Amino acid sequence: MIDHISLAVSDLERAVAFYERVLAPLGLAKLVTRERMVGFGKTYPEIWINPRPGMTRLPDGNGAHLALRAGTMAAVDAFHAAAVAAGAVSESAPALRPHDRVRYYAAFVADADGNRIEAVTFPQD
Repeated sequence: MIDHISLAVSDLERAVAFYERVLAPLGLAKLVTRERMVGFGKTYPEIWINPRPGMTRLPDGNGAHLALRAGTMAAVDAFHAAAVAAGAVSESAPALRPHDRVRYYAAFVADADGNRIEAVTFPQD
């Protein structure tokens, strides 16, 4: 349904270093580097990082919310640990989240530009 997404960042070099570390536990890697964009994915670029010079982060964040499927709860944990180690703000530590219709395990972080990144899996136990 969705082929790819672009995230605006204020500093491309900083963002690439961050996303290389954060996306690795989910099986995503840097695949394409162009002058003003970098693409991450498994077999083709599914996530593009694009610089927006002069972009500022608002106190409550100003970016996108991107939820990425993880294969296991351990991958969600590794994503969160990598993100915090890389400088992300933890918005919610990994936890089981039982809701009305679906039970899922997720963690939420925010990058330096206020983009909210979530790793989520749906345990069957």
